[in-house]
Amino acid sequence: MVVLTGNTLSIDQVKRVARGQEEVSLATTAAQKVSQSRKMVERLVAENRVVYGITTGFGKFSDTRISPAEATRLQENLLKSHAAGTGAPLPEEVVRAMMLLRVNALAKGHSGIKRSTLELLIQMLNRGVVPWIPEQGSVGASGDLVPLAHMALSLLGEGQAYYQDQLISSQLALERAGLKPVQLASKEGLALINGTQMMTALGVLAIIDSENLAGHADLALALTMEALQGILSPFNPLIHAVRPHPGQAVVARNISGLCQGSKLVLEQRVDRVQDAYSLRCAPQVHGASRDSIVHVKGIIAREINSATDNPLLFPAEGLVISGGNFHGQPLALGLDYLAMALSELGNIAERRMARLVDASLNNGLEMFLTKYGGLNSGYMIPQYTAASLVSENKVLAGPASIDSIPTSANQEDHVSMGSISARKVRKIIDNLENILAIEIIAAVQGIDLRTDQPIKTLGTGSKIIYQRVREVVEPLGEDRIIYPELKVIKEMIHRGELVQAVAGLID
Repeated sequence: MVVLTGNTLSIDQVKRVARGQEEVSLATTAAQKVSQSRKMVERLVAENRVVYGITTGFGKFSDTRISPAEATRLQENLLKSHAAGTGAPLPEEVVRAMMLLRVNALAKGHSGIKRSTLELLIQMLNRGVVPWIPEQGSVGASGDLVPLAHMALSLLGEGQAYYQDQLISSQLALERAGLKPVQLASKEGLALINGTQMMTALGVLAIIDSENLAGHADLALALTMEALQGILSPFNPLIHAVRPHPGQAVVARNISGLCQGSKLVLEQRVDRVQDAYSLRCAPQVHGASRDSIVHVKGIIAREINSATDNPLLFPAEGLVISGGNFHGQPLALGLDYLAMALSELGNIAERRMARLVDASLNNGLEMFLTKYGGLNSGYMIPQYTAASLVSENKVLAGPASIDSIPTSANQEDHVSMGSISARKVRKIIDNLENILAIEIIAAVQGIDLRTDQPIKTLGTGSKIIYQRVREVVEPLGEDRIIYPELKVIKEMIHRGELVQAVAGLID
């Protein structure tokens, strides 16, 4: 069970809850902080103090006073009016991550939510009630208002939710899970929806998948090195020690380890002095993407333990402060950076794929990796597919964070568009998984054309990956329908199976 304190949640724990359905509980210390901040809200209401979102309206209506008698209606109206999303529903793993991250933010004790409301959100997670949330509508400040409003509706028994793989009314989902809706009190609606949890949820899962893809990009590179009889000297640690970017050195070590003992990949060759950039400069390109992933991971790791609503309560100091922690700019910029880094992994992989299928560039292999060209097209068309995915990724890598459209009658006159940055990254990841699957299948075919004894010829790690691929994809002789094979390798990549198979050989 993941015990939430508000300060110690890890990316791995988010993965376990979002994808592994691990259960969640609230730490005793966090429960005490939640109770203290709730008492502060009740005191502010009793004193009829002017406090944004507690005794006033929202956004441009922040100057409109709300009486204590209307506090509950104000919070419910907030959720209903803000649940204005559109588009396809977010995947359940993303929604589960959102719920977990919102609980953890509220557990910090700066939001003023009731313990009972927070416990309902926890029990929804634990019993598998997953709100239906459309993916579009957030501008990334004041946080992810629209998607979080859809999430919070389910606490009231409003809207829709998934339960046991069925989309039903939230009221019925709660009932079947043995739960009851809550009635919101002052500040609670705002506490539930004012935050960055959708873009952060997408960001956490993107980081997990990005780390996996960085490893698989190195595996694809190693197989292509074998198929093209690459030169190993560009991976010599001496080169990378004098330009000490960490990711660059990691990639060089990975390829050296995977190709160790290869009879195809040699330190130097007599037929050529240098390989093309897509091979020779791969440590620099893959490495830069790895360093970018590390940088963005740091941003995400901070965000998942942050208080991102407004106003924030500080019971120990007796202060309630209106600020801007809901603004998604740190995430928006970081996720745009991640999008570019992942796009480049696909860009260089497609160039290697193009070399594999071109007889004028592949160092002696058959055109399109088929012995029977003309009658058969071989792997001509998968390169087209890779090219289309790379082109799409280039478009998706254009930054969303440089745009801002004012909202709430110019009260909210600069927004982050971080939710768009986050959604784009998810699509780039899906495309990259397919691009790497194409390179891996083509490289394995090239190896079979290069040698009739791959097990005796390949490097220590390359051999393992070759064998895993050949367990599910046969060598290509005559043309056949190959999209199911691409899908199988893509799914193996997504699950991390190939990286796990050589876990002791790569970083």
